Amino acid sequence: MYRLDPRYAPAPQAALHTGWQAVASQLPDGPAVLAVEGPPSVDWTLLADRLTHELTGRGIPVTLLDIRSHYANPALVRSRTERLADADDPYFRKLADNSLDDLFETLPAPSPPQAGLLLVLGPGAALVEHDLLWYADAPKRYAEAAVGAGEVGANLGLPDEKPDFRRLFYIDWPMLDRHRDALAHRLDAWLDLQHPDHPAWIDGAGLRATFTALAHQPVRTRPYFNSTPWGGHWAQRELGFNPDSPNTALGYELIAPEAGVLIGTGPEAQAEVPFQLLCVLEPLSVLGAEAHARFGTSFPIRFDYLDTVGGGSLSVHCHPKESYMRERFGWDYTQHETYYLTRGGTDTKVFLGLREDADVDVFRKEVERAVTDGVPLDAEDHVLAFPAEQGRLFMIPAGTPHASGAGNLVLEISATPYLYSLRFYDWLRPGTDGNPRPLPYEHGFANLETGRRGEAVARDLIQEPHTLREGTGWREEVIGALAEMFYEVRRFVLDAGAEAADDTQGRFHILNVVEGEGVTVHTAAGDRHELAYAETLTVPAAVGAYTLRAAAGGGPVRVVKALVR
Repeated sequence: MYRLDPRYAPAPQAALHTGWQAVASQLPDGPAVLAVEGPPSVDWTLLADRLTHELTGRGIPVTLLDIRSHYANPALVRSRTERLADADDPYFRKLADNSLDDLFETLPAPSPPQAGLLLVLGPGAALVEHDLLWYADAPKRYAEAAVGAGEVGANLGLPDEKPDFRRLFYIDWPMLDRHRDALAHRLDAWLDLQHPDHPAWIDGAGLRATFTALAHQPVRTRPYFNSTPWGGHWAQRELGFNPDSPNTALGYELIAPEAGVLIGTGPEAQAEVPFQLLCVLEPLSVLGAEAHARFGTSFPIRFDYLDTVGGGSLSVHCHPKESYMRERFGWDYTQHETYYLTRGGTDTKVFLGLREDADVDVFRKEVERAVTDGVPLDAEDHVLAFPAEQGRLFMIPAGTPHASGAGNLVLEISATPYLYSLRFYDWLRPGTDGNPRPLPYEHGFANLETGRRGEAVARDLIQEPHTLREGTGWREEVIGALAEMFYEVRRFVLDAGAEAADDTQGRFHILNVVEGEGVTVHTAAGDRHELAYAETLTVPAAVGAYTLRAAAGGGPVRVVKALVR
């Protein structure tokens, strides 16, 4: 049974509390300065009101300092955080490398209270001298929803302005993530406010102890699906996601910058904490020494779903080549991808690579006519189309034009960067606002790999599996490995009830059950984790030896595995 809410118990020494009364009871009588840090998506007014109500009810005086009232004027904030080189690009920005200090001309320096608590709150509160430090959070999906709804104050440092997605993705999130990660080792508490009337609080030392334990055992992040104009309905029908939404499109199985881990004892007593903090607090255990040396604390592989079952084809697009990604957009590594067809068929398609006879100049002219005059083009005049055979892996190095056609469920196994899709053509499809979806084709043509065409596409990018090792009732296959891509994709094929031994050997593994009733993962340390069909599991580098045991009584089970080469 696919779990919508995989959950892990707090460490024995951790304290987990829910509800405002219990949260406020963790604070001292004072005098003390409490800094509550966090993103703009937190309801800061509600937080201040509820803490003040609970504390004053105990006879503890509270003074408030909303750090947002001390931001520099919007023009100065923008001048410091937005690059002039990005001014003419309506689609993307280079990832910001600013610190939150750039939001202020002068930081406030309040005097410590003589009695009670001084509550300093808002994005940047940790920059003020304090005695206690809490981090209040709402997962990034709430920030996206707030910006999509046009909520004033949803962007960092601009509390009185309507929001903008470009700022959110390329400025706010990099700044906020870097700031949060720097605080992780000294937080006194984590406060989950995605349900404002029912907050969940976990003490900082207990959270770190919990993550130390999780870094040595298999762990699954909380999944969710968003809705887009191309989305399908497989995840709604089969997994129970978003029954009231128009569709299920991009499924966040493990996209590290947005993924969360649920820590708690049940639905009413749990806190969602970013998976990224696990990598920050325990990088060697999670990533392994080689991957940590190469990628820092950035978890470099992502697993997600592209659901077009009953939906539409994705746009024809490519991703930036490595030098372009680094110099123009600011990521240290680029977005190589693969498509694994969890569900497909001979009547559905995957678009991949250029036709042998493709004329890039003609392709560009037709794209421009589609953009300026709304003239449709036939993608197969320029891009190859292959049958979307279930169980087939399509490799998509950066610069290769590609798309999933309608009717597929793609497990996208990719490098983690995910914010730079350089679209050529989107079937003249309107966005949710009714306007044509943006097509950053200039970036696309600047990165198009024109030599990846014709027979070489099928030969190099659609590889036949070859057996790496095997045993009684099982085998491990390599189904995709390319010299220019830093990771490879393998697949276990197990008979019902069969067991296959594996070992991380200092490199994390990511597993996904792509066919069959699932497996149980048993580690040498004695941990046991069920993994059902369609679920994704991270096996940290520190786990070492483990065993996959296929469900008994059913048919064969297939498990895809990805790892850094």
